[in-house]
Amino acid sequence: MRRNTKWLLALGGIIVVLVAIVGLSRASSSQASQGKLTTVKIGVAPGPYGDMATKVIGPLLEKKGYKVVTKEFNDYVQPNKALNSGEIDANLFQHTLYLKTFAKANHLKLSAIGETPTLGMGIYSKKITALSDLKSGDTVSLPNDPSNLARALQLLAAQKLITLKKNINVATASTADIVTNPHQLKIKTLDAAQLPQSMSNVTIALIPGNYSWNAKLKPSKALALEKLKEDYKEVFVVKTSQRNSKFGKAVKAVLKSAAFKQAIAKSEFKDFDKPASWQ
Repeated sequence: MRRNTKWLLALGGIIVVLVAIVGLSRASSSQASQGKLTTVKIGVAPGPYGDMATKVIGPLLEKKGYKVVTKEFNDYVQPNKALNSGEIDANLFQHTLYLKTFAKANHLKLSAIGETPTLGMGIYSKKITALSDLKSGDTVSLPNDPSNLARALQLLAAQKLITLKKNINVATASTADIVTNPHQLKIKTLDAAQLPQSMSNVTIALIPGNYSWNAKLKPSKALALEKLKEDYKEVFVVKTSQRNSKFGKAVKAVLKSAAFKQAIAKSEFKDFDKPASWQ
């Protein structure tokens, strides 16, 4: 009887150990499965949005099962073509107006699935600390490409440094549309990439966000920042067929989340113009 009892106790112990081993194996397998991330490649251009993708959006997407890697392109043409061909899964480098224009001209089926905070054009200077310090005949440097030149002129007008013709095409405005220039500002147009370097030779420079960021100019130090229209807000873009994919839905959820807003508020992007939906 005692032998039977000992045998039964030993067998019970073995069963307990086996159950524990199976349980640990399943738990380990489950943890490994839960810890496996799907890698997604996001196309970016030089500037702040690659940093935003890796430092803010990436950690939030990781909680939803995605590991973000970025691929940098040196122009504004290839990121959309690469997305269309499937070389990347998404991109973050352009505003709505550019996306619509480029996609239509190149017959691409791409869609924006959310806005991010956007660094607009700013007025920067090494020589004055306020626009009220401008003197008659001071020189201002502006970007020479049509889209950015039009935005620069509107920023000058918003600061009451010039006035523009009524009913101008705001996308193609040029220096010919200036009606009054009370400070007799001398306008110098340059390639946008040269504008940060021009600050040593001009009183003020109007610099698009990507270029000011690369030059390590803090938006908080700008004499004025552009108040962006919705069409100029930066957008997260995927192929139209992927708008409602698991990844597309995860991105939408992140960009609308309180966690994203809080992360931006604590980041180097806190002074960027915010999406209208955040108001």
